[in-house]
Amino acid sequence: MTGSAGSLPKRDTEAAQGGSAQILCRDCSTLTKAATDRRRCTKCKSPRLIAHDEIFQLGVAHIDCDAFYAAIEKRDNPDLHDRPLIIGGGRRGVVSTCCYIARIKGVHSAMPMFQAKKLCPEAIILRPDMEKYQKVGYQIRELMRQYTPLVEPLSIDEAFLDLRGTDRLHGGPPAQSLVQLVNRIEKDIGIAVSVGLSHNKFLAKLASDLDKPRGFSVIGAAETMNFLADLPVTAIYGIGKSMQKKLSRDGICTIGQLQKMDERVLVARYDSIGLRLARLSRGQDSRKIVPQSVAKSISSETTFNEDLGTLGALEKHLWELSERTAERCKRKNMAGTTVVLKLKTSSFATLTRNRAISDPTQLADTIFAVGKALLTRLLADKPGTKFRLIGIGLSGLVDGANADPPDLADPDKTRRKAAEQAMDDLRDKFGRGAIKKGRSL
Repeated sequence: MTGSAGSLPKRDTEAAQGGSAQILCRDCSTLTKAATDRRRCTKCKSPRLIAHDEIFQLGVAHIDCDAFYAAIEKRDNPDLHDRPLIIGGGRRGVVSTCCYIARIKGVHSAMPMFQAKKLCPEAIILRPDMEKYQKVGYQIRELMRQYTPLVEPLSIDEAFLDLRGTDRLHGGPPAQSLVQLVNRIEKDIGIAVSVGLSHNKFLAKLASDLDKPRGFSVIGAAETMNFLADLPVTAIYGIGKSMQKKLSRDGICTIGQLQKMDERVLVARYDSIGLRLARLSRGQDSRKIVPQSVAKSISSETTFNEDLGTLGALEKHLWELSERTAERCKRKNMAGTTVVLKLKTSSFATLTRNRAISDPTQLADTIFAVGKALLTRLLADKPGTKFRLIGIGLSGLVDGANADPPDLADPDKTRRKAAEQAMDDLRDKFGRGAIKKGRSL
């Protein structure tokens, strides 16, 4: 299970039951409206069938890649296929993700690395390769957009899709298009995904968590109230530990208890969140699927194996992160008007500093220069402080076409921009490690 949905009931979507259920084959996408009991597809004989009374009518989906980073690494290295694999930082870092073999041992995302090693000492541990993962994420997103323009990314490995009204375009209901999309992702990209299909975003997201990995779960309108009733209140997104404790003190632990309460009572007791509790507990979610959320910032950060406290030690990492941030800006064709420096002390206190710049930038050279000035000032203000994490980013994003114009006050700027572009071209051709600046060595 993922997210804050708590312990969700696992549903059998692989075997079609009898009655009047509508049936969809997950292997060949054959649709059947049958009143008889069927255990295998009439066309390809696959047992991987989905049976549901409303499957032909539903069109809001949530797609979530299964153990995304680990799945990519296993795809690229077959020797890892049957091995427990953890993707994460060094000894001082945390688990970014892990394969399902490691999850059986109790390892999970955001777990401290030392704890993960204790639970699964035989695991293979790899540092994240975000550049590779981003590329795969973009490939999957492009496949999604071939089925609907209404794709709302939530992160690198998950998105909402609205396929309502696409029946004519694709020659079948949304569920059939989703099966075809999932099979293309597995075949063309080599990544397994899980799908939740329902009549709104809240329920689609819940459904995608029900039967991982390679799941395809459906929550219909008619079953919504009964399905939600036994779930813990934490299945409602946005209910954190604090709100959970507050509800628990009031004797409310399940969504079914919320369903029985008057909306006005919930609003009076919990203010604006009470209205959300009342509506989501009944499966009511009017949020639309927004094709592309506008990014507010682009940044990169790293956690050190050992605490660092000197400018010399920190600026090497700062340069590498400035390059990464610049690459992401260029890939997204965005530029930033404010440089933001982030540091986390050995006692886990987070410090941020920012500085607005005269022209929008996407150059690593500019990001680094401003970031180094902020870092130097911060170290002077906090002598002797050691840090476990550093990050650098850009906010105030604008179109990349406006980035780094010529500057009469800085005649060398045009030359530095051309040099960085030449480095980018070489890396695109020969890989990121093909060329490095001296300060990164």
